[in-house]
Amino acid sequence: MIRSMTAYASAETTGPAGTLSCELRTVNHRYLELSPRLPDELRNFESQLRERVAAKLSRGKLDLTVRLRGGDARSDSLQVNSMLLSRLSELNLDMTALFPAMQVQFTELLRFPGVMQQTEADPEAQQAALFDVLDRALDALTATREREGEKLGEILRDKLDSIERVVADVRGWMPEIRTALRTRLETRLADLKQPVEPGRLEQELVLQITRTDVDEELDRLSTHIGETRRVLGLQEPVGRRLDFLMQEFNREANTLGSKSVDARSTNAAVELKVLIEQMREQVQNIE
Repeated sequence: MIRSMTAYASAETTGPAGTLSCELRTVNHRYLELSPRLPDELRNFESQLRERVAAKLSRGKLDLTVRLRGGDARSDSLQVNSMLLSRLSELNLDMTALFPAMQVQFTELLRFPGVMQQTEADPEAQQAALFDVLDRALDALTATREREGEKLGEILRDKLDSIERVVADVRGWMPEIRTALRTRLETRLADLKQPVEPGRLEQELVLQITRTDVDEELDRLSTHIGETRRVLGLQEPVGRRLDFLMQEFNREANTLGSKSVDARSTNAAVELKVLIEQMREQVQNIE
């Protein structure tokens, strides 16, 4: 499955604690790097959150932001300690007799420690809400990555077709290149104007052909083309495999260029390197 590493997704849910939202942004990265930003109420769930993300993503730099916005329902979690407030009221009446000028405001009583109490949120409910919104955001992110991945796969397959055509062209030129090499060698030996030892021409020809033989490089390029096509069809993350294959492609193209003795094969090696670099740029963004 080809999936891009660049995507954005978000999800939101509303419950008793307020509105919980999750935003995900990913860009290409060699490994999975997660940067979570969570509200204080949810920081205890960071380790489980990391595990949940790692189960669905294998590569990419992921910025994860969770926001919790309180609604009117959150006021239900505030309670007044009636017993304590009544006791404070009684004390106020007692003190009024001793200090007639003393005045105590209602808001001052509310600020007394223990008068206002807030019901603690249910940790299990918090975790369930967090994982629900996270999973929905991850599903949306994965869908976006897969859509982008389809486009990347099409680009890579087009480049593979172009590379295959170049390889076929070079194979077709090789008999003519070898014939031209023999002709050049015969001409050089004839220019020496000295008797040539029997078999010397054949020895030199075999030596030159061995040095310039690219059949092995062409075979390996064809093998890499087939392997890349196979990898593109796998139902799993393939970015690292494609990274390695791009290195192998580049190695064979370099060797092909270094062995070239003909302008056509030299130009073909350059074209191969351009195509491989274009593929590598796309592979960098594949999970």
